[in-house]
Amino acid sequence: MVSLGQRSSVTAITVLDEALMWAIALLLSISLVMVYSASIAYAEADPATNNRYFYLQRHMIFMTIGLVGAWVTFQVPTRLWQQYAGKFFLLAGFMLLLVLIPGIGKVVNGSRRWINLLVLNLQPSEVMKLAAAIYAADYTVRKAAKLHSFRQGFLPILVAIVFVAMLLLLEPDFGALMVVMSITMGIVFLGGINLRIFAGLAAMAVVAIALLIITSPYRLKRVLGFLDPWDDPYGKGYQLSHSLIAIGRGEWWGVGLGGSVEKLFYLPEAHTDFIMAVISEEFGFIGICVVLGLYAWIVRRAFHIGVEAKKLERYYQALVAQGIGIWLGIQTFFNVGVNMGLLPTKGLTLPLMSFGGSAMLCNLASLAVLLRVDYENRRLMRGFKV
Repeated sequence: MVSLGQRSSVTAITVLDEALMWAIALLLSISLVMVYSASIAYAEADPATNNRYFYLQRHMIFMTIGLVGAWVTFQVPTRLWQQYAGKFFLLAGFMLLLVLIPGIGKVVNGSRRWINLLVLNLQPSEVMKLAAAIYAADYTVRKAAKLHSFRQGFLPILVAIVFVAMLLLLEPDFGALMVVMSITMGIVFLGGINLRIFAGLAAMAVVAIALLIITSPYRLKRVLGFLDPWDDPYGKGYQLSHSLIAIGRGEWWGVGLGGSVEKLFYLPEAHTDFIMAVISEEFGFIGICVVLGLYAWIVRRAFHIGVEAKKLERYYQALVAQGIGIWLGIQTFFNVGVNMGLLPTKGLTLPLMSFGGSAMLCNLASLAVLLRVDYENRRLMRGFKV
């Protein structure tokens, strides 16, 4: 028979980070409301759907699949993620290859980024973001003693990331490439890479990004539209100009739920890439602060969980947790920056918020890995095995 004290101990170690879970739940709840609000006009007007609830229903299905996937992911011990990190990275790379094959990869708006799985269109670049965090953490721990050397420490993972970059650029998916690079470089920096090597690589990355923009007409067009959207408000500056109008209309408190005008066929991708503009228009500056506060809390908790893992000498788990924090933080920064005209358009969704099955599934799976790290930390701190 288990005593009362033993039962209390068992209960204590199974309690997850409630504040983190509440932040996730609130973002998902806001997502349901805002995807419906932002998509209702498009759903009603589209002859293929003719159903005002179409995107809401699809979003609920995606969210259910994501939550089930997160539950399954949480059951996997982090030592198994470390053990199979390389294979998972190769699998994600193979999926990026598959998406480029005609007949397998699905083309939408000129980009070949999806594989049709009937229930949802799987976007391999989203899987690669999680794979990059898992693999970069494992690589950094294994090569910890050689990170002072460019040839022995960083060159192998650089070759892998360059290969992934080539595949992403062929889709093309420049936004995903930026996120994958940020995750990888952030993890190796936290893992203790030589600062001179890191500074040199950062400079090389800036030069490479500039060359990619200059040599690509559509990327250059996006940058020019970002620099002065009002110069061509009906052309290259169309999305950004309407996003800024939506944000400006929101002022402090917003026009109220459902009151957005820009979502009525003015602002493209209102329920995906530009959902933050609709949130701003309907709930104002206060609404933006609430949403960003929830993201900030998740990122803060990710880094705190990483610090706790490091104190327990679980260096791989620490880097995975912080890598997930970098991923969610940098992608949120990119998306909000694009919506507010601080960054050129990249085609990145807002984590846990935008409409999209692959992003929702992979975001929730990554948070399940984060919660698993926290769960194992709590068990170890109380003397239990993981």
